[in-house]
Amino acid sequence: MKRLIQRGLMFGNLIEVSSPQLVARYNRALKHLTGKETALTDFHIDLSGYSPEVGDEFGDPLYLNPNGANRQFILLTTQQKEAPLLNIKFSTSRGILTQFIEKNEAQLFALTARDAVAGELQGSVYSVDTPAQLFDIRQVTVEADTIGGHVADAGKLAGLIETFRREPDGWRDEALIAEMIGLARKTGDVTRVPISLPAMTFEQGNFWTSFFGGIYVFRDTKFPAAISRLPIGSLGKVPVAQVMDFSHRNHIADWLDRNQLVEPIVQARGADAGAILRQKMDFILLDAADKLGIEVGDARRTELRKVAYRLGTALPAEFLGLAAMLRWVEGAGPWPRISSEHPGYFYTLRARPGPDRDLVNMLLAELSPMDVRQLFIVHKERFYEEYAAWTDAKKEHVADFLAREYQVDREGAREALFGPEPKMDELARPEMRGGPKAAPGMRGPWGGGQTTGPWGARGGRG
Repeated sequence: MKRLIQRGLMFGNLIEVSSPQLVARYNRALKHLTGKETALTDFHIDLSGYSPEVGDEFGDPLYLNPNGANRQFILLTTQQKEAPLLNIKFSTSRGILTQFIEKNEAQLFALTARDAVAGELQGSVYSVDTPAQLFDIRQVTVEADTIGGHVADAGKLAGLIETFRREPDGWRDEALIAEMIGLARKTGDVTRVPISLPAMTFEQGNFWTSFFGGIYVFRDTKFPAAISRLPIGSLGKVPVAQVMDFSHRNHIADWLDRNQLVEPIVQARGADAGAILRQKMDFILLDAADKLGIEVGDARRTELRKVAYRLGTALPAEFLGLAAMLRWVEGAGPWPRISSEHPGYFYTLRARPGPDRDLVNMLLAELSPMDVRQLFIVHKERFYEEYAAWTDAKKEHVADFLAREYQVDREGAREALFGPEPKMDELARPEMRGGPKAAPGMRGPWGGGQTTGPWGARGGRG
């Protein structure tokens, strides 16, 4: 992973903790949450306050998330909202923590100036021992306070002030006044500068989890389903009507279409389909060359084209399918026929705009893993897993490409691939989760009679 770290592709944008004051605050919070303290005087933390250096020191990468179901967090600064979230167990965790910080940014800014803020993402289960328990997680509540209890004390002081004002003889109650003064020394004047950090609850409808090899849970769709990376037999009984694994390509394609969750890249508004297809084809060629031990030089397109010539009829089916699509896009070939059984099928799709866009793109990335750019952008956990098994040559080529082509304009690359980020009012529209019902015989967003998949016998470019 050294190549990725050096290029800022792993552990990038972490927050440095090096001042004695911040280290002391972190240790107070760490002691409060875990009973442990770090001996390190310089380390880095992610969005949740997790530090890979402290994890190495403890020999425990889950020291802030011991059961995986209820992630604890430590906030030293509101700048942590810009940091990545490491060791993700649920795809919703980053969004929940980011929204919590942004919603309470003014209060958190004031509180973290005094002390560390510690809290927990509390789900409705305390551990996940079976896949069925994942479906018991309906909401996640975020509760937090400083280690010194400033929020709780401020609430208590506000209550005492109300009592003092309400009771006619309150000014004679020396014990009440003494308690108020003692709390005010700690919290400040809460009548002028209120301190409040209310618990926030978030719905957990559709999500991905790393538990049990990786499972996608879709409950808030027209046709609920669970999609597992491992064979469905490993899941046991789960409370959802449709259960699939990655070997059920036709079923997944049909389900995505019936829920109107995907769209063909070549019909996506604003997408440069030709450029996207060419890049996917390059990644497929790089993978094929690496497996065959073919030298690709600097892995630029001119070098990879030579690999294509050399492979000839041995070119991967994924490459041939995307090449047929590219010819059609450029007006140099007929409408291709690619069904959901074709290895290149899921490379042709992206998620539709809507609240589940990122989650669906995660699923598509796992179903088209040779597109390493998409895998890195939307599913870093799976990317790092795949990367560890690559040859040194492929690691170098991919790390170099991501640093050269993606890191320089991450937002622009994401928008080019997946479209603009949806606005909040767009996410709230009910039709974003549904859409027109597919016509009979259609298996995917491309339509086309009775073919199994989105590629019909004919089509247009509109």
